Amino acid sequence: MADRYFPNEMPPYLPETTTAASDEAVTETSKDSLAKLLSLPYYTLSERLKTSALELKRMVVMETWGLSGKRVHDYTIYTGALGTAYLLFKAYQATNNENDLKLCSEIVKACDSASRDSGRVTFICGHAGVCALGAVVAKHAGDERLLDRYLTQFKEKIKLPSDLPYELLYGRAGFLWACSFLNKHIGKETISTARRRAVVEEIIKAGKRLAHRDKCPLMYEWHGKKYWGAAHGLAGIMHVLMDMELKPNEIEDVKGTLRYMIKNRFPSGNYPSSEGSESDRLVHWCHGAPGVALTLVKAAEVFGDHEFLQAALDAGEVVWNRGLLKRVGMCHGISGNTYVFLSLYRLTGNVEYLYRARAFACFLHDRAQKLISEGKMHGGDRPYSLFEGVGGMAYLFFDMIEPSEARFPAYEL
Repeated sequence: MADRYFPNEMPPYLPETTTAASDEAVTETSKDSLAKLLSLPYYTLSERLKTSALELKRMVVMETWGLSGKRVHDYTIYTGALGTAYLLFKAYQATNNENDLKLCSEIVKACDSASRDSGRVTFICGHAGVCALGAVVAKHAGDERLLDRYLTQFKEKIKLPSDLPYELLYGRAGFLWACSFLNKHIGKETISTARRRAVVEEIIKAGKRLAHRDKCPLMYEWHGKKYWGAAHGLAGIMHVLMDMELKPNEIEDVKGTLRYMIKNRFPSGNYPSSEGSESDRLVHWCHGAPGVALTLVKAAEVFGDHEFLQAALDAGEVVWNRGLLKRVGMCHGISGNTYVFLSLYRLTGNVEYLYRARAFACFLHDRAQKLISEGKMHGGDRPYSLFEGVGGMAYLFFDMIEPSEARFPAYEL
């Protein structure tokens, strides 16, 4: 397993009041560039990460937009041009640079043209994401006509086929997330409760239908497997359902599903990638403890249940010990895993989790050029994308400027 991640040899968190112990820990490795980064005051480190984020953003735009001749071959947020637009929107939020907003809008328009005939309907991998981001950017730009055009497309053109799966990347949960994104940024009932409610009922009904053979209240299949993770399985679906208006019995189904997952995790504290899997290898957002941890944080926020908080903290320990992956992106890399600590810090206010997020970001910053040059991306074919490559690292660094507001891109609400 260790070939998947670097050993975490960074010093544990030491409160600022114990400066002598902290100074000693840094002095022992004073020649180590990572230790020097960790020893910086937070404001100084934030400015350094911001500078890196801006440099990485320029690199991503050049590689994915400039060198392509401004043509879109992959329009998705996950690995395509819309991910570059989403990164530009994040940069605009962090710096208020109007040029980022204008370029973001230009790329979204190109993605709109490229995705018109697509049957995909989700936020991360479908036309719904194009319309949702386009509408939000148009609102920020004060372009009412463009805002209305994207909203009309979303409401009238996007249809959910009967055989659509239920997971986050390609299924009904992913469509609901696009609805939530619009309602957060445009207005509460931009996508009506009635439309969202119909999809929620379909998801709950399907989950119960497959669960009758299991002890878990809700269960889903994707490509023949009962996945547990955030991208294709229970963690992602439960996360989205918790952002919807649920009936009391549906709330209990969600809680029961999460409790089933907690009860059946590995002895290590990690989570199986799918039902019945005995392979305790993956510690990614898409499969394993990181994605489940983000969902458990959401459950602790929504339900106020200590059981979910404790399970989230336990999953965070797995990520601290095994989460320094040998890739840089959101889905399969260090960038995505860092959001576990940002979410725990946002939930608890415990500065130890901010330190851990900072430590992962420093490790990534320190090793970035080497990892990039070695092609440490998932599959290597989208090295500058948001979820699989350098774009995710830039997005994370922007979020480190305001860590108490940070949200994983798939769960930006």
